[in-house]
This record gives sequence, structure tokens and C-alpha cells, in this order.
Amino acid sequence: MNIRILFVTAALALLQACGGSDNGYKTLDGARPLVIGHRGASGERPEHTLEAYALAISQGADYIEPDLVLTKDGVLIARHEPMLDGTTDVAAKFPASRKTTRTMDGVATTAYFASDFTLAEIKTLRAVQSNAARSKAFDGQFAIPTLDEVIQLAKTESAKGRAIGIYPEIKHSTFHAAGLGFGANVFEDKLVAALHAAYGNSADAPVFIQSFEVSNLQYLNTKTNIKLVQLIDADDVNNDGSMSLVAPYRQPYDFVVKGDPRTFADLLTSTGLDFVKTYADAVGPWKPYLVKTVNDGVERTGNTTLTINDRRVDGSTGVIELAHQKGLRVHTWTFRNDASGYGFADPQKEMEYYLRLGVDGVFTDFPATGVAARSAM
Repeated sequence: MNIRILFVTAALALLQACGGSDNGYKTLDGARPLVIGHRGASGERPEHTLEAYALAISQGADYIEPDLVLTKDGVLIARHEPMLDGTTDVAAKFPASRKTTRTMDGVATTAYFASDFTLAEIKTLRAVQSNAARSKAFDGQFAIPTLDEVIQLAKTESAKGRAIGIYPEIKHSTFHAAGLGFGANVFEDKLVAALHAAYGNSADAPVFIQSFEVSNLQYLNTKTNIKLVQLIDADDVNNDGSMSLVAPYRQPYDFVVKGDPRTFADLLTSTGLDFVKTYADAVGPWKPYLVKTVNDGVERTGNTTLTINDRRVDGSTGVIELAHQKGLRVHTWTFRNDASGYGFADPQKEMEYYLRLGVDGVFTDFPATGVAARSAM
């Protein structure tokens, strides 16, 4: 072995020992950051359908995200919210008398709730595009999938040679347990049973479980080794770049119920991240938590109207670096081609910026753009 080979071998060994990589990624472990299909390729197909997930996979997504709610007969289905109104044709197929009024996370809501419909009834529905600015060409074509069907899709696609993971979100755990009467942790137990049957009880499973609440993740930490993610929400961004925290986006709802005064922002402090580390493997902050932007009144995009694109971008807030110091991954959301980000006019450049800062994964409605951003790094 010549000197050059010895040097390269030693350098690679040192890099591996330090947890780094030779590709310049600033992720927690130096691995390539993940592109996560947010509700599938929901920018181009009705969200949370097998067709949206399949398109995300074909565009190069590493993971697909099924948000989960429960039906009346206790089946986990993929919907962004327990309400069916905005994402399905339920109003055309069932009378208004099937609507109910429920208080969800402190807000009274009248709607068609999934929990008032059996799976057989849900299967008569078809998905519609919930974003009025996006194509309605696929409305009424695609069914509402169960979690088991999403898992099967991911496994079928993985068998073709590229591992595809799933990233389920437990929606409104407190609401399901108390407001709908399913009982404490019934939701979580059903999810764990399905995931363990499909992937085993392993931290190496191609699965992340996410939630905006805390107690359910703490419970899951005692039941599974599958990776857990604490989501971090907010209402808006103030002119000075600080986060606006207005209910119901101020706190995890289980904190509200318990009288815990801590906010979502508190969970991203050093003390907060130490707390999160006791039960989770990653944090999922809304993207403005990670990058400092300021509305300084300067127009930067070549027109005469000030928009969020004109905010001055001042670099990292330090959250990514602090989370990595604590051993936590950072997955951030949501990047969209048709909705500009704070301080960015170009959606690919926006994702590139966050990826270069070191986020471990990005949620996007347009996975092809996420893959292109990663390739441009």
C-alpha cells in the first residue's frame, strides 16, 4: 500500500470516527438529508391518497407521510384532520345531518368527522384537492387509504430496490382519546401494533412517528424503539423575526389540558431540547424557527409590493446546531413550489438554504423539487 492510499484510508477512518462524511452534509450523522413527501406529492395530486404517495416515490422521496385519524370502527386512515369536509366528496354523498359539532383542541368545529363514519362508509368517498389554487383535475378519482394500505405501498415500492420509509403523524391524540371517547392511548396502541407487525420493534425501521403533542410520544417511548419526532408549531412570524404564538398554535394541546405553561418555542431552548431528548429522537420545527428573517421594509424581489419574500435572511437561529449538540435530528416543514417561504422567492433555493444549514430532512408537497435541491448541494 503506497503513502497516498495510506493517507486516504486514514482520513476516511478519522472522518467516520468523528461521525462526519465526505459529502459536506451538516446533518447529525453526516448522512444524506431526507426528502419527505408531505401528504405524498400533494402539490400535484389530492393529498393522502395512494396515488399521491406513489407519485412522491417516483419523484425520489425517501419517506411518505400519512397523517392518521380513526374511523368509527377504530381503523387508522390517512387524513390530515379528523374532519372530512375539505379533502373528500363527503358532502355530496352523505346528508348534512351526519355532521356533528365537537370541540377539538379548544375550538368548536361543526363538520363531517371521520370518527362518525365506518371504514366501509369512508371507502365510498373519493379525495378532492383541498387547495383552491391547485389543479382539480384528479378530484373524485382516488379512494381514502388505510394505514395498512400505505404500508403495503411502501413495502411494494421498496422491493423494487430503493428503500421507502413511512412517517406517520398521530393527529390530535387528546381529542381522539377524550373528545371522541376512544380511551387513553388506544390510537397509539393501534399504531404500534401495525408498525411492529410490518417492520418489527426496531430503531432501524424505516419509520418515524411524529406528533405535536408530548404525552403520547412519552407513552410511545415506553412501547416502541421506532424513532419518535416532536413537532413544533407556531402561528406566524413577527416583523422582527421572532415567532408569533397564538392559540391553538401556542402549546402542545396536552400541555393546555394539564396546565403546563411551556410553549412550543420553549421546547427549542437548551432546557427544552434536553427534555425532548428524554423521549424523542428528533424535532420537527416549522421552518421559520430555524432561519432568522426580518421585515425591514426593503423591497428585494424587483416589484413594488412588499411580501414575505422580501424579508432579509440573516442565517441560522442556532436551533439546528443546538439540537445536533443534544443528539437530535431536525426535520423541518413545509416547502411548496406554489407558496413562497419567508425571505425566499425561489422554492428550490429555499430548500437548498435549509439543507446547507444542516437539517436532516425536509417535508415538501413537491418532492421532485426537494430532490433537485439536495442534488444541487
